[in-house]
Amino acid sequence: MKEITIPELAESITEGTISEWLVKEGDKVEKGDPVVELETDKVNVEVNTEFEGVLTEIVAGEGEDVEIGDVIAKVDENGTAGGGASAGETKPEEKEKETEAPAEEKKAESEPAPAAKEEPAAASDEQDPNTAPVASPATRKRARELGIDLNELYPKDPLGRVRVEDVEQAAREKVESSKKAKDSGKSNKDAEKTEFDKPVERVRMSRRRQTIAKRLVDVQHTSAMLTTFNEVDMTAVMNLRKERKEAFQEKHGVKLGFMSFFTKAVVGALKEFPLLNAEIQGDEIVKKNFYDIGMAVSTEDGLVVPVVRDADRLDFAGIENKVGELAKKARDKKLAVDDMQGGTFTITNGGTFGSLLSTPILNSPQVGILGMHKIQKRPMVMPDDSIEVRPMMYLALSYDHRIVDGREAVQFLVRIKEMLEDPYSLLLEG
Repeated sequence: MKEITIPELAESITEGTISEWLVKEGDKVEKGDPVVELETDKVNVEVNTEFEGVLTEIVAGEGEDVEIGDVIAKVDENGTAGGGASAGETKPEEKEKETEAPAEEKKAESEPAPAAKEEPAAASDEQDPNTAPVASPATRKRARELGIDLNELYPKDPLGRVRVEDVEQAAREKVESSKKAKDSGKSNKDAEKTEFDKPVERVRMSRRRQTIAKRLVDVQHTSAMLTTFNEVDMTAVMNLRKERKEAFQEKHGVKLGFMSFFTKAVVGALKEFPLLNAEIQGDEIVKKNFYDIGMAVSTEDGLVVPVVRDADRLDFAGIENKVGELAKKARDKKLAVDDMQGGTFTITNGGTFGSLLSTPILNSPQVGILGMHKIQKRPMVMPDDSIEVRPMMYLALSYDHRIVDGREAVQFLVRIKEMLEDPYSLLLEG
């Protein structure tokens, strides 16, 4: 019999939740076959079996939490699919023991207790509590099987004899007491739950949602987060897209979106203000000389942040292709752990859902995140004091004030604004 265990998935992943079993007990599996889908705080991954045979037992069911190295199933390399006999088959000698044991027990229980042993109990109503309890061999045997101490029992027999039913009743009370203690512990854990007079529905948070919640709270406790705002006139970007979108798509096979403009602007600004591309490790500031830009993507299971690697080396088409690829993988739940590790700065676009203004939360250990928002036409006063209707977008930069000063944060955001309002400069700055 071989055991399927949770393998080491990535350095930062130590546990997960069984999301779905892809096979069932009695199924034939080949070496390398995926058998279960595991939900982690980052991605869903499939666990493969290293053995060929029949899956005889599923140890960890769907919804159960497991850690690296835990046994989740057993495979019989000599089993036959659908039979499962090899797993549940009882050996002849075991069958013999099973049939003998009850007979012996029945025989022992049927034996009457020796009369001589009843006399001490009948001799006096004031029996010494330190004396051994009066019980038949069958009763003592049953007490040993159930782990019951006869000295702690209060027999119902008027003569003080402990009977088998006294032992079994004590065993039942012991189990109930243990269950109540467990339920009480669970109740204490859920003490913060609010009871409602009207109907409600309680749904367990997924592992990813629990992790997202924990990290968002942690980052506010461990960083000095501050947000600064600005607005950008999107007229030039929108005109450029309108002029070039058809030729761009025909040449590169991908649409010219906004993310390539913002990514190029962010990379250009990070080169001028490197502390926003750094992180804190202990009492050191680690300045990163590479530009791996995280793109926040909303999925049904929660927010994920896949990373566009070496964004400074990609042209507009390369960025658009990579963003589209990562977004599709996120929606299809095909992101790998490597797709989301090691980002240096993050961009999030709340404007996709109609957000006009927000304060994005840092993606720790990064110290900066740029929030894009909805493009909305507003009347703007032009340099010659005329008023024109322009497509405007609010930008928000959240940063860690421990290493980024307000001056740098404001100038960083202004620099992004300047490059977006003169998008041709992105070819040089990016």
